[in-house]
This record gives sequence, structure tokens and C-alpha cells, in this order.
Amino acid sequence: MVGLIIKPPSNESDEVGLKRSLSGAEANGQLLVSAPLSQRYIVRTLGLQNYETVWRDMQQFTQSRCPETGDEIWLVEHPPVFTLGLSGRHDHILDAGDIPVIHTDRGGQATYHGPGQLVVYALLDLKRNHLNIRQLVTLLENAMINTLAHYGIMAFAKADAPGVYVADKKIGSVGLRIKNNASYHGLSLNHDMDLSPFKRINPCGYPGLEVTQVRDFGTNPNPGELATTLINFLFADLKTLTL
Repeated sequence: MVGLIIKPPSNESDEVGLKRSLSGAEANGQLLVSAPLSQRYIVRTLGLQNYETVWRDMQQFTQSRCPETGDEIWLVEHPPVFTLGLSGRHDHILDAGDIPVIHTDRGGQATYHGPGQLVVYALLDLKRNHLNIRQLVTLLENAMINTLAHYGIMAFAKADAPGVYVADKKIGSVGLRIKNNASYHGLSLNHDMDLSPFKRINPCGYPGLEVTQVRDFGTNPNPGELATTLINFLFADLKTLTL
């Protein structure tokens, strides 16, 4: 894993530092960006990684946590994979074909991950961050909504169907697991990817639900820029909770 030890940005200069850090992560290994908050978050840029490997790493990290364990954000893409949530129904996978199906331990039903999708895993101590599960879902949804607004895309969340939507199409998903008051799994935001595998499932358990992506709206930031923008918004909201 490539690790960045990053404190949440609190002003414009910190945001610039974060952008430089993420864009140089794979080349430079580990960088420190300071900010006037006492809590540090480790942001790991993992690149393209097998889904099950990262899932098992999240489980192990969470199981081995102690009160002093720092919080981590993992940025990753996955090779093509369908996943089902803890109570997911296999009949929501309509035609898996040659794409593997993994029954995982997050909440929610069926979704698809593939190259060109930004996946952000939030490994957080909920008590230390003054969060409950509903607040964490909202935090992740708002990070996507604010990121999309930054690129001129108006999106919204639905109280009865977690995730983020543009008009009637889904662009971002949230799925979490809480264990020992700590979270893992997180969000996925469709960026610049092949969306056709979504037609082979009932996305999030909703037959006929259409999906969309950032590229479809005439803007296509590079992956590092998109990730940095989202992390900045996520940290801004975390700051209001931890101060």
C-alpha cells in the first residue's frame, strides 16, 4: 500500500498541498501535509486492486483496531466485479457472465465495481469522529454531491434509497459495515467507466434503475483530481464534527 499521512485541510493552501500529495502519491510514497487539527487521517492510494483482497484487508484492519488506532481513507479502483450486500439477494444478479460475484458484508443489495470508478473506503472510529451510522452515510453522500456540484453536476440524495442521483439516474453508491463502533466499506462514484455491466443486475436491488457517470455530463477530470476534490469535501465535513 502507498500511504499518505494527511491532516484534514482547513484552508486553500492546505487543499493545494493535498492535491500535490495525492497526485504524487505513487511516485513519492509517503508525504505529510500539516493542518491545524489534532487528528490525522491516513489516506492510502491503492490503485487497481482485487476486490476481495481489499475487503479482507479492511476486515483485518477493523478487527485489530484499538482506541489509539488512526483513521484511514483508502482510494481504490477494482477490476470488474459484482458484489452483494450482507442480506443481498442473488436474484438481483441477472446475468453475471464472466464477471465474478462476491457476497460481502456491507449493507445494501447488488452493485458493480470496475475500472474508471472512484471507490473510497472510510475506516473510521465513529465515536472519535462524533458520528452515528446515519450521519456517516450523509457525510459520504454529501462528499459526492459537493464534488459533483464542483464540476457543474446537480445531484441529490434520497432518504429511502441511499446513494446519489442525477435526475432519475444513480451516479454514486454508499455501503457500510459497522463493527466495534468502527466503519469500513464506503462509497463508489461512477467517473469514466463502462456502465454496461449495470444492465446485468438490478442496481441496489431496484429493477430498471438507470446509472450515469461524471463523463456523461461533459466534464472528465483526471482520477487524481476527482479523488482530491472529494477528499477535500469529506475532510471539510469531518472538521465540523471533530472541532
